[in-house]
Amino acid sequence: MDLTTRYMGLTLQHPVVPSASPLTRNLDGVRRLEDAGAPAIVMYSLFEEQIDAESHHLDHYLSYGAESFAEAIQYFPDLASYNVGPDAYLELVRAAKQAVRVPVIASLNGVSTGGWTRYAKLIQQAGADALELNVYYIPTDPQLGSSEVERMYVDVLREVKGSVTIPVALKVGPFFTAFAAVARQFEQAGADALVLFNRFYQPDLDLENLEVVPHLVLSDSDELRLPLRWVAILYGRVQTDFAVTSGVHTGQDVLKAMMAGAKVVQVASELLHNGPGRIAQMVDEMVAWMAEKEYDSVAQMQGSMSQRNVAEPAAFERANYMKALASWKADPTGMLV
Repeated sequence: MDLTTRYMGLTLQHPVVPSASPLTRNLDGVRRLEDAGAPAIVMYSLFEEQIDAESHHLDHYLSYGAESFAEAIQYFPDLASYNVGPDAYLELVRAAKQAVRVPVIASLNGVSTGGWTRYAKLIQQAGADALELNVYYIPTDPQLGSSEVERMYVDVLREVKGSVTIPVALKVGPFFTAFAAVARQFEQAGADALVLFNRFYQPDLDLENLEVVPHLVLSDSDELRLPLRWVAILYGRVQTDFAVTSGVHTGQDVLKAMMAGAKVVQVASELLHNGPGRIAQMVDEMVAWMAEKEYDSVAQMQGSMSQRNVAEPAAFERANYMKALASWKADPTGMLV
């Protein structure tokens, strides 16, 4: 059985890739993931704020409103407490590339064009096989329209693509007015892959202390359906590779992503919950199902249940909404059945 997949020109032994997470914060974690069977490793992210802080400059998009709210700038944590600095990050990429045999994909997390994007070239020089560009932006300015937000994403991608020759994946959230159209813009701007979707962590309110507090909730398999739907819709229409992330916890989740049209899945929450050993277990779950259904390869199933290949393509659109509502019924106790 052939489990190999091609992602951004890289040949991987199977499609279950650990995504950027605290597991790749240091070299020991990187080695553990390779030993557990990871076919490639996405490194922990280098944040734009860290680079800007080192040069004593905060980008407009990040500091907007800080002058109006005295507490705003204090909400950012001590940068050294949650990740290594720029120079240490480059050294970590370099050391990881020397320590493991699988492809190393570096990660940059930011929102704007500018000096921080020059680190893409330094990351390439450090030996990374590819780069994942994680654009995490909450457009809170009422004067900032959707077209301007989309242009910001495209500008960042173009600037990074213009500075490196290694493949570049763009990791984004789902909150766009017309995601299919903006995905086409990302393709035209040079994205080698789209990673769908970034999880936007929502703050909570502490009623005792009357404070806004960060609140981390790891994913579960129910969250798979959103990226699954969009990969299935975009497959064959937008000519990039696709990675499904958010909600990948089992071998069956991986199979669904492949059938929708993904080349790889990226896993974080499941590995944080249950350890790197889950990589091999998820692959075993895939293999057992494929053997039962007589599949010979991962490539054979990729895109087989995308919108353009299923018998009912409307299932991915408004018809699914209507059918889901009509399917509700309750038993005599009032419980959903």
